[in-house]
Amino acid sequence: MREYPKLPPRLRWIFPQHSVFFVTFCTYQRRKLIAADSVNAAFVAFARHAYSQHNIAVGRYVIMPDHLYLFVCGSDDFELGRWIGVLKQNLAKQIEHSGRTSVVWQRGFFDHLLRSDESYAQKWNYVRENPVRAD
Repeated sequence: MREYPKLPPRLRWIFPQHSVFFVTFCTYQRRKLIAADSVNAAFVAFARHAYSQHNIAVGRYVIMPDHLYLFVCGSDDFELGRWIGVLKQNLAKQIEHSGRTSVVWQRGFFDHLLRSDESYAQKWNYVRENPVRAD
């Protein structure tokens, strides 16, 4: 298996309130596990709960067979890493209930703080076209 360079530690949060993040994370060994209606339903339920209970808004998202893209905006005390961890656990339970696997996710995730409407548009165009490029 290919080894990737270690990323530097995350910097402390110094971002303005209600920042929007573009996030992606992958399945373990890029296995095609998550492009299923049950995973989508679990994701939507998790996003609705996050909004109603914690004021965390999930925007557009795309679930590919081996990775997921999403836009998320949290409240003042939002901890992106912790939230992604809980999301991964929630989706892993759904996948494990279907009897597919025990290890679901690759460690970590990629995030990018969106700094402008243009940045959002660029990221969304990339995400929107990703399924086309995958074919």
